[in-house]
Amino acid sequence: MKKALLTALTLLTLTALQAQVRWSGIHKAAQENIGTKIYFVDFYTDWCRYCTKMDRETFSDPTVAAILNQYYYPVKFNAETERSLTWFGTVYRPADGRRGSTHEFARGVRGFPTYVLFKADGSPLQSIPGFYNAHDFTVVLWYFASGDCDRYPFERYSQIFDKEIRPSMMKQLKQPNKQ
Repeated sequence: MKKALLTALTLLTLTALQAQVRWSGIHKAAQENIGTKIYFVDFYTDWCRYCTKMDRETFSDPTVAAILNQYYYPVKFNAETERSLTWFGTVYRPADGRRGSTHEFARGVRGFPTYVLFKADGSPLQSIPGFYNAHDFTVVLWYFASGDCDRYPFERYSQIFDKEIRPSMMKQLKQPNKQ
């Protein structure tokens, strides 16, 4: 009985560890050579309810975490941080401390949470605002990670995802990433 309980706890722990996104800080990310991966920057604030909900409900999903860890360079960025940032040669100044003030790097972000995908050279690829449940976010993440964004309009892609795309995605996620 004790052995079965220990085995079950070990499996639960391993599953929980696999479902964690390996976030990086923006300052470290700005200095990393990420090869062909896409930077996934989560622009959040401490007061944002939906940012917390994304962390709790969506980013903890094993499929979402696997996609982010294998195909993206996931980065958290507090849009109200009071520290300068150099992103691919451009210096961005911090928030000035006034209520509602945001970091220059977050300018253009209209609400929180917002996720911005950046190419490996630091140029923006796509901005994705708002809260998503795990299923819908999986569709969005895989759309860009797989390169399907070059083959399908998103509306069509979301219609065929579960039946035509998800099975091969799940096979790829079980294999180690070769990027």
